[in-house]
Amino acid sequence: QHPSVNVVSILSLPLPELSRKLRDGSLPPDHVFYAYVGKALQIATETNCITEFLQESETQVRKAKLMEKEGLLYGVPVSIKDSIDCQGHDSTLGFIKNLNKPAAEDSVVVQVLKRQGAIPFVKTNVPQSLISYDCKNLIFGQTCNPLLYTRTPGGSSGGEGALVGGGGSILGIGTDVGGSLRFPAAFCGICAIKPTGNRLSKRGIMAGVVGQKAVAAAVGPLAKNVESLALCLRALLSEDMFSLDSTVPPLPFNEEVYSSTKPLRIGYYETDFFTMPSPAMRRAVRETKQLLEEAGHTLVPFELTNVDYVIFNYCVRGMFADGGSSFVRKFKGEMEKGGMGLFFWLAKAPHWLKTLLSWIAKPFVPRFSSIIRSMKENTVDEVWSLHNEIEDFCHQFIAQWKKLNLDVMLCPMLGPALGIGYPAKLSVAVSYTMLYNALDFPAGVVPVTLVTDEDEEELKGYKGYYQDWWDRTLAKAFRGGVGMPVAVQCVALPWQEELCLRFMKEVETL
Repeated sequence: QHPSVNVVSILSLPLPELSRKLRDGSLPPDHVFYAYVGKALQIATETNCITEFLQESETQVRKAKLMEKEGLLYGVPVSIKDSIDCQGHDSTLGFIKNLNKPAAEDSVVVQVLKRQGAIPFVKTNVPQSLISYDCKNLIFGQTCNPLLYTRTPGGSSGGEGALVGGGGSILGIGTDVGGSLRFPAAFCGICAIKPTGNRLSKRGIMAGVVGQKAVAAAVGPLAKNVESLALCLRALLSEDMFSLDSTVPPLPFNEEVYSSTKPLRIGYYETDFFTMPSPAMRRAVRETKQLLEEAGHTLVPFELTNVDYVIFNYCVRGMFADGGSSFVRKFKGEMEKGGMGLFFWLAKAPHWLKTLLSWIAKPFVPRFSSIIRSMKENTVDEVWSLHNEIEDFCHQFIAQWKKLNLDVMLCPMLGPALGIGYPAKLSVAVSYTMLYNALDFPAGVVPVTLVTDEDEEELKGYKGYYQDWWDRTLAKAFRGGVGMPVAVQCVALPWQEELCLRFMKEVETL
């Protein structure tokens, strides 16, 4: 209707600038809205990332034109992950039984976004049950990576990764319980931050495994750059958030920490000695370390130990402390077990069979044996001591951090994006991300490099630490990724999201 509107120039504006223009009136909200709706439609056609268009967003745009230009996100179209409640729409988690069960009200995060002037306009695809870092279910099908259709966009916030990565949304909201924000961001070449579990409200957000407290889930934003993530957190960490959910600590965004320029003491490691990094992952950490040193920061090697113990005994056992029975219940009456087939079968197996299988598998596939052992049903007594053990581990980790007097940590991030279907076979590769859910530290992802021909050549010698079926499969999954983005992870201590973002900004700038 407006041939004069320059869609390309609207889509090229970074979020801080776009929101400035919307607020000062130099860009009408409907022009921005329809520019993004058009682009989102194109990306959805290419990648199958959108599950639903939120019809009421059109009414919101019309109202926005008449309203005061208030709120940090006034007129900004925002995409929302399927599992986050939007009033009148389904949160399916990829389960057929959740169709036609619209949410009675908006989740707190969506309420706050709206109060800040944002316009939630689409919901995006997830893997069935959310417990996966691929993105496929029987209702909406498979989502592809916008940069290379044969690759996964990551998960479980995979629809968000694909849409934001493809340019069809300028800001997305997802969740993370093992890397579900960080995988899509890293695989699709964008940024994301997983805050401390309770920094943002989780009211009205559906979880893959309900009620478990061992591995902390979190809500967070995905965007093209770090400044956009910071703007989103500024908007969300408002009075509204704290009054709508009083269990969230009333910590407004700390500008001083975010905008500080004093040199940092940065811990770093190249591997967790559990999942061998791809050549590109290693190079990403090394090159970033070097740039940070040249910029005047101090880099200190950090020694990670016992990651295998953390993954099996805290993460897997913590998530499935009931032997997986609540997880199995979720699938009752569903057709697809998809990537979760093996997990599902294990969860249903009787205890004696698990013990036997674990014993048989130990000499051949020690990691698989450990997973089977971790999926047994625990008594209340065992769960309590597990929680106690995780707390102790967290304090020990912080003590090691403090001893080195670190501000932040630079860590590898799995990459490049794996081929579609591989994440289902490679649950063990979540070790780099899930560690920080078990610790409940804020962790963000910044793309820093692309896979080179040299990386690909070097991959031929990839053996892995266990040289088992999983390591061989991972080598295959990494293959053919030349030109795909590779990210690093930036980590800070609990409740220090602003410092985490400041470090991410530094990495991005360098």
